[in-house]
Amino acid sequence: MQKTTIQLPEIKLVGLKVRTSNKAEIDFATGKIFPSVQKYFHENIANSIHNRKKPGTTLCVYTEYESDHQGEYSYLIGEEVESFSEVPAGLEKHIIAPQTYTKFTHGPAAMPEAVREPWFKIWSMNEEELGGKRRYHADFEVYDERAADHQNIVLDIYIGVN
Repeated sequence: MQKTTIQLPEIKLVGLKVRTSNKAEIDFATGKIFPSVQKYFHENIANSIHNRKKPGTTLCVYTEYESDHQGEYSYLIGEEVESFSEVPAGLEKHIIAPQTYTKFTHGPAAMPEAVREPWFKIWSMNEEELGGKRRYHADFEVYDERAADHQNIVLDIYIGVN
């Protein structure tokens, strides 16, 4: 995985949100993320989002952490928007405050390992390997044109750090 440090401004998002935990997500039968992802893409929800900043670029955000990666958190799949002027029913808005991130670029790899493998590595990293102490405020994955082929996905994972 390639690693860089980056400071990002506030990010406004609109999408589907669920509350879950990594313990629940280990088993697809008990997880809430996979059904949310299926709904998002099968119902073409992105096209109902107004004021899209980068149409076709999906963000998957982990936020509202109960504690750390072992506690509950909220997961939102959606797109970055310019404004919240029109939020469709059933979707939620979320703001990620400006922060510093360690950005990991992973792939190409096939789903679901394209996303699972880097997260397992990230969870086992110490502060030095991670590029700082995790904030557990907001972390996210970016799926853009490099994720079009589900057998050869390249994705960026942003981990908020102090």
